[in-house]
Amino acid sequence: MYRLTRPVILAAAIAFIAFTNLAPVPAAAQSQDFFVPGQGQGRPAPARPAPARPSAPSRPAQVTPQPPPPVAQGGGVPGGAPPGVDPDQQPLPQVQLPPVPDLPALPKSAPPPAPVVGVMGVPEVMRASTAAQQVEKIIGQRREKLNQDAQKEQAAWRELQQALANDRGKLTPEQIRGRERELQDRITNAQKSFRDRNRIIQEAAQYALGQIERTLIAVIRQVAESRGMNLVLHRAQVALNINEFDITDQVGEQLNKLLPSVEIPPDGVSPSALQAQQQQAKGATPASAAAHK
Repeated sequence: MYRLTRPVILAAAIAFIAFTNLAPVPAAAQSQDFFVPGQGQGRPAPARPAPARPSAPSRPAQVTPQPPPPVAQGGGVPGGAPPGVDPDQQPLPQVQLPPVPDLPALPKSAPPPAPVVGVMGVPEVMRASTAAQQVEKIIGQRREKLNQDAQKEQAAWRELQQALANDRGKLTPEQIRGRERELQDRITNAQKSFRDRNRIIQEAAQYALGQIERTLIAVIRQVAESRGMNLVLHRAQVALNINEFDITDQVGEQLNKLLPSVEIPPDGVSPSALQAQQQQAKGATPASAAAHK
């Protein structure tokens, strides 16, 4: 059994690719950072100066005294709670647990084999992986494109908002409300589109990393068996080892031979949609062949 487990490898792979450190989606694609007149959302509109009023003589502020919270008779809440404390929020009483049952001895089994230890560095393998470099490049480009589109859309919102503010004096109330609704609808639809695109990018990244992870686990087992190793540890968790224990370079070379690249869905297509298209294509091929016959 090899102790470089699947979740640990996937976590290390995701940390290497560091999708969260790529250009993040701006706030415009996630939250409403704008002002829509009459909607009460986003940045507040510039306050209009109130008409001047004659100043009244200043008076001391009137403070209405608040009555103290009711206290039960006897200086506390019935049941022993101190004054002002909700009895439902008191700490639960400590109850003694039942004794641990007697555990009978299990039948003796064969001891495990003597450990033959190997070490490897997953981040180093991922840096050397051509498939991981492919994922990092393509996913990074898609995130950057999403950033640029979100910034352009946010700039368009500001322009529409400014145009509405400039034309407000020329429009009727009904026209103003209509343009406000149009702007609000555009913002809502754009935000949903950005969220969907971001989700698809995340799914594509996970789909690509899953292919690397699956092959990497098989390669680690293959290399370890060829070296007679039955226990592989993370190199970062080992304080001292010799070069003969390290299989990082061998794993990286073998991974590039078996998986030089991975399948990444086209931009805007989720992995589930891609698999559905592939299944439809496989199902249509026999039907089309039968039709030609």
